[in-house]
Amino acid sequence: MIKKIKTIIIAEAGVNHNGSIESAKKMVIAAASTGVDFIKFQKFSSENLVTHYAKKPRYAETKKKTSQLKMLRNLELSDSNFIQLKKLCNQKKIGFLVSGFDIESLNFLKKIKLNIFKIPSGEINNIPYLRHVGGFNKKIILSTGMSNINEINLALNTLLSSGTKKKNISLLHCNTDYPTSFRDVNLNTIKELKKKFKVNVGFSDHTLGIEASLAAVALGARVIEKHFTLNKNAIGPDHKASLELKELENLVKSIRNIENAFGNKNKQVTKSEKKNIKFVRKSIVAKKNIAKGEVFSNINITTKRPATGKSPTLWDTILGKKAKKKYQKDQLI
Repeated sequence: MIKKIKTIIIAEAGVNHNGSIESAKKMVIAAASTGVDFIKFQKFSSENLVTHYAKKPRYAETKKKTSQLKMLRNLELSDSNFIQLKKLCNQKKIGFLVSGFDIESLNFLKKIKLNIFKIPSGEINNIPYLRHVGGFNKKIILSTGMSNINEINLALNTLLSSGTKKKNISLLHCNTDYPTSFRDVNLNTIKELKKKFKVNVGFSDHTLGIEASLAAVALGARVIEKHFTLNKNAIGPDHKASLELKELENLVKSIRNIENAFGNKNKQVTKSEKKNIKFVRKSIVAKKNIAKGEVFSNINITTKRPATGKSPTLWDTILGKKAKKKYQKDQLI
C-alpha cells in the first residue's frame, strides 16, 4: 500500500489584518474554507521589536512616510485578540499558528498553550531569543531567510542545546523579499537542507503566484507557507505579495493533486492502465496473405493493434518458422 505524502499548508495572515480583529476573524473564516492546515498570525510588541530610529524596508514603504515603529504599532493585535482568534480557529477546525517576534510575545504564546512555535527569519541569529524558545521543548518551525548554512547550523545547535528535540524541528527555506524574484528563489536549497541537517524541510514562499510552491513540493518540501490577504490592493507591507482567496484555494488543490501524483518508486502497470493494454499495444499479424508452409519474414508479417495475439517480444522467435496454416492479411499469427 502506498503511503500518502502529506504537505502541511500554512496560510500566512501575518499582519494583513491591518490591526483589525474583525479583519483577522474574516481571514480565519476565509482560510478555513480553502482546506489549509493552519492560519498564522504575528505577535509582537512594537516597543520590544524596533527602536524609535528604525527605518522601514523598501517593500513596506508607502506614500505616507512613517517610521517602522509607527507602522508596527498600527498592525498590533492585543493579547485578548489572539485568544479570540485561537478560539475561532478551534471552532472552524483550522490550526492556529503565531510567530512570536520577542521574548514577551513568546511567553504569551506559551501561556495560551501553543504547541508549535514559528520562528521568523529575522530571529535566526538572535541567540537569547533562540535559547528562550528552545527551552520550551515544543515543535519549532524555523524560517531561514537572509541566512547562510553556518547561521542555520548555529541556530539549530542553539535550539538543541536549549532542550528542543531534533525530531521536533522543521526548517523553511525562504528568501526575505516581498515579492521575491524567481531568480532568487533557489529551490535546490531544499534538497541541500534536507541532506545536511536531516530534519523536515519546507518552503516559505514570497514569490508572486503559486508556481514556486508547487515546484517546492515536487522537490520534497513538506511544509508550504504562503501569505494571503482578503485584498491585494489594501494598504500594508505584505498585501501585494500575498494570494487572494481563490488563489489560495488553487494552491491547496494543486498541492493535493501533486501529493496524489507522487505514488511510489516502483515502475509498474497501474490498475487504470491494465484495461487499456489490449487496445494500445500490438500483436504480430499477417502483413499480407500467407500460404501454408510459407516462411515468416519481415516481408509477410508486421505488428498492429490490438494486443490480443502473439506479443512483438516474440518477433525473433517467429521469424524463420513455417506457417502451419493459411493467414489472411491482418490475421493474428
